[in-house]
Formats: sequence, structure tokens, C-alpha cells
Amino acid sequence: MIRALVLAAALARCAAFAQSPADLISPADLAARLKAAGKPAIIYVGFPVLYRGNHIPGALLGGPASKPDGLDALKQTAAKLPKSAEIVIYCGCCPWRHCPNVRPAFHALRELGYTRVKVVEIPTNLATDWIDKGYPVEKGAAPAN
Repeated sequence: MIRALVLAAALARCAAFAQSPADLISPADLAARLKAAGKPAIIYVGFPVLYRGNHIPGALLGGPASKPDGLDALKQTAAKLPKSAEIVIYCGCCPWRHCPNVRPAFHALRELGYTRVKVVEIPTNLATDWIDKGYPVEKGAAPAN
């Protein structure tokens, strides 16, 4: 019974995102990966003002993927990575079911040929699901290219 409920919850999350559970990574799993060797490339796909406030350490600024110029910025950022790279994207501006940025970013990266793309599952927002849990953050603008 519990296994069925867990599976149903996972399927509901995936239906909201229209991807498989393999395309998702939890904040706890990503935080643990940040401490390990061989961590993934992380790309923030939301609004730059929020990136400057707090972002996951080492995250590259891709830009808000809900806007054409944000998608262009994401593509420029991703172009620096090999197609085989493990890439984790996140936004965290709002509940991810309503996030205007993660879905277009995910689909754009897949269309560009990146096959190892995952999305951080941030149900509420970055503050609630990452910062309040004590996971590490950085502040400030993205480094100049």
C-alpha cells in the first residue's frame, strides 16, 4: 500500500512536469552531490535578480527560459558544456508546477542534444525547499565570461 502511494505521488509530480522520475533530483540529493567529487554542472534558469540574491554554489546563470532572450542565454551557457555533461537545472522562483522557466529550459537542452539533464524538484520555492533546509548558497552576480 505504501509503495503504491509513493509511486502515485511520483507519477503525479511527473505528470505536472511531463517527464519521468529519472529526470528529477531532490534538493537533498543535489546538496549531497555538491560535497562529492564529480558534481554535475548546475544551471540556474530563472530571473537574474533572484540569482544575485541566492543561488546554489557553482550554478551558472542561464537566464529565464520563459523569455526568448533567456533561452538564448541558456543556450550560450550550455554551449560551453559537452553534450555528454550531467546538467542539473533549477529555478525556484515559485512553486515549480507553475514555474514558467524549468520546462522550456529542460526541453531546449534536450533539443540541443544534452541527454543527461535533470531538474531540481523545488515544490515551493528556493527559500523554502533549499535555503530554509540549510543547504549551501552563494550570493552575487555570475562571473564575467
